[in-house]
Amino acid sequence: MKAMIVDDEQAIRDALGKKLKRAGYDVFLCQDGNEALRVFYAERPDIVILDIVMPENIDGLTVCRRIRDVSDVPILMLSAQAVTEEDVIDGLTAGADEYLIKPVRLDEFVARVDALLRRMRLASSDSDQRYDDGYLSVDLHRRQVHVNNRKEHLTPTEFKLLAVLLENAGRVVSQRDLLEQVWGHEYVNDVYYPRVYISQLRRKIEKDAANPLYILTEHRIGYRFEKQSKKA
Repeated sequence: MKAMIVDDEQAIRDALGKKLKRAGYDVFLCQDGNEALRVFYAERPDIVILDIVMPENIDGLTVCRRIRDVSDVPILMLSAQAVTEEDVIDGLTAGADEYLIKPVRLDEFVARVDALLRRMRLASSDSDQRYDDGYLSVDLHRRQVHVNNRKEHLTPTEFKLLAVLLENAGRVVSQRDLLEQVWGHEYVNDVYYPRVYISQLRRKIEKDAANPLYILTEHRIGYRFEKQSKKA
């Protein structure tokens, strides 16, 4: 597996890169956004670890958007400050899958990288389940989502979240179960993640995100996917 680490601080790049190499990854280190884009297009890494704040003209969110234009590779964002829900929403809008706050504990870093790649593999599983009501169409095997006959791009995390809800259609999935099934047991304390990611997913698949029909909230319990009658 190939990992690309983008950070303007050499000490951080070297420490994270060394840890991933020991874990068996091929690692590419980049010091700014311009170099990151050149390396990404040349090497096509399996995962990108991307600092938000970087020098030059291209910051981490811009790099993230450029990568998302051409790839659904998992992207782990690094932040030097505490991550708020607003930060996560900004990152999600740009196409990020995950956040870590610096300074990064190296063992946790590797665990999160492994978990994110595992999530990607699970999202690409051989499930044959399909859903199509004429407005929303989901093919879990092909990892394709169409909304009103228009292909909608989901990040690996968003797709895995939708898949878990769809596979449990009609049943409530608790927040804890979502955290374990979508993000992994390493994330069970990140209680705001489901709420933020559900909000982003609704913006992509619902006719009206403020009045959802597909992804319903069961207050203080979790979320439920509600199938709709097929359009004539």
